[in-house]
Amino acid sequence: MGKVIAICGKIASGKTFYANQIKGKENAIILNTDELTYAMFDNEQGERYMELAERANEYLLKKTVELIKIGCNVILDWGFWRGYNRRYVTEYFKNENITVEWHFIDISDKEWEENIRERNEKIEQGLNKYDFIVTDGLKKKLLENWEEPKKEEIDVWYNFKR
Repeated sequence: MGKVIAICGKIASGKTFYANQIKGKENAIILNTDELTYAMFDNEQGERYMELAERANEYLLKKTVELIKIGCNVILDWGFWRGYNRRYVTEYFKNENITVEWHFIDISDKEWEENIRERNEKIEQGLNKYDFIVTDGLKKKLLENWEEPKKEEIDVWYNFKR
């Protein structure tokens, strides 16, 4: 049976970069909510993004169970911003007799702001089609919903550095 690696971190913290770094080492497939919602809605979800992302995540959880049971390793790259999201996912897989290995991307405020700036530039240049611009308003809204995990929740604490 395969294993699940769930990556927790703020938007633009380097989750996808990190997932791609460990993908080969873990011989894993990456499941990413933003890629799925982009494929379905071309980043035109607007105010429905959270609802659609939740539905996409439920679908990806079911697919993860199927993949794990046939021996694949799966990296879930979608943030897990709230404690209740992390607890839900842990319990979901526990009910399937699957253990989740939690990885957290810890990033300084300075590095985070630089990542957002670079991300926005790439989007404006047409180089990053899966992401959407992080405006100051969106950043504020996202930070209001962010709950940094406690050390005991996390198996691998990764400090993002350029």
